[in-house]
Amino acid sequence: MQILQKIKSNSDYKRLFENFISLSILQGLNYILPLVTFPYLVRVLGVEKFGLLSFATATIAYFQILTDYGFNLSATREVAINRDNKEKLNEIFSSVMIIKFGLLIISFLLLSVLVFSFEKFRQDWLVYYLSFGMVLGQALFPVWFFQGMERMKYITFLNILAKGLFTIAIFVFVKQQSDYWQVPLLNSMGFILAGVLSLWIIYKDLNISFKFVGFENILRELKEGWYIFISTVAISLYTVSTTFILGIFTNNIVVGYYAAAEKLIMSIRGLLMPMYNSVYPYLSKLLHNSKEKGISFINKMSFYTGLISLAISLCLYFLSSIIVNLVLGDQYNQSIEIIKILSFFPFVTNFGIIFGSLTTLNLGYKSAYSKILILAGLINFSLAFLLAPHYLGQGVAIALMICESFIAISFFLYLRYKK
Repeated sequence: MQILQKIKSNSDYKRLFENFISLSILQGLNYILPLVTFPYLVRVLGVEKFGLLSFATATIAYFQILTDYGFNLSATREVAINRDNKEKLNEIFSSVMIIKFGLLIISFLLLSVLVFSFEKFRQDWLVYYLSFGMVLGQALFPVWFFQGMERMKYITFLNILAKGLFTIAIFVFVKQQSDYWQVPLLNSMGFILAGVLSLWIIYKDLNISFKFVGFENILRELKEGWYIFISTVAISLYTVSTTFILGIFTNNIVVGYYAAAEKLIMSIRGLLMPMYNSVYPYLSKLLHNSKEKGISFINKMSFYTGLISLAISLCLYFLSSIIVNLVLGDQYNQSIEIIKILSFFPFVTNFGIIFGSLTTLNLGYKSAYSKILILAGLINFSLAFLLAPHYLGQGVAIALMICESFIAISFFLYLRYKK
């Protein structure tokens, strides 16, 4: 009751709490709705087709990273600092969207080169092009702007509507294994609808409109997002690249076993993501005004999220067999060992995020942030290449855990040294 009174009496805490609830619902949709269809799809599609769709998603993720270009952090910070300057907001919004559409065109051309240059991609070309709709939808959806304005509640309902409808569509239209191509089509339609609706909200409710900006504005945004973009590319070397490398060295069946386990872990770990996302703009402003108060807030957050993530990881390890049988079914028993290896992923990544993007990046140590993630990405990339051919899914899972541990420890030691 005392905490609730404190939230009600403090406008900053109240807005932070409202954003946390809105982001929890929004982020929850991104994890829970796919998790609703997940047990259904793994059974209807089978291991091989599920593996194909997972490999396609990992491939398309590279283009999502390219079009995001780090704006989810760099532009969020700019919007948060300039939220009371309408002219500046129009300028930031327009500059970022121009860059995103340019990168979208480049992404489509690169995908076409990839698909028609290699047989592995050419034989399932339709799946890759249908999946590309997710890149378009994500480019249209300016989550970074809403996060910076701390106005996430305005788009939560429309996301429920858009993504909820297409989740239902999965059960209606995907009835047998041959319907696998409809999955990326329906997912893409959900992404695009959510993106279009969010732009309408920005124009109608927030009175933000697109305008032509000078080259210097575009160049400034590119420079602001560069370190974060490089860091995000490095992150991809130990996230989507894990599935991608496994698919290159093995086959869709092996990818299916690994992807099923990883999706379970990521979905559960995603329960904590709304907390990090809602805290980021608040912490940006707090550290900007008072470094001492910001550090105090980070220390408290580390303690409580550490306990929560540890409890989640322990449950994943000891209940892995039960979880696989309930969610995936007997045909995915080979995923159990992979889940055990990845079970402490939520605990380790919790500290990686807090010491990394929430602290190191917010304190302005962009170069160090990038270098640590680049090195971690190269470690994982190298280990995955070495382990995937011989140890399959378990091998890349071990590589991923070593990499995440390296990230958390490196950021912690760097911050301690800087003090």
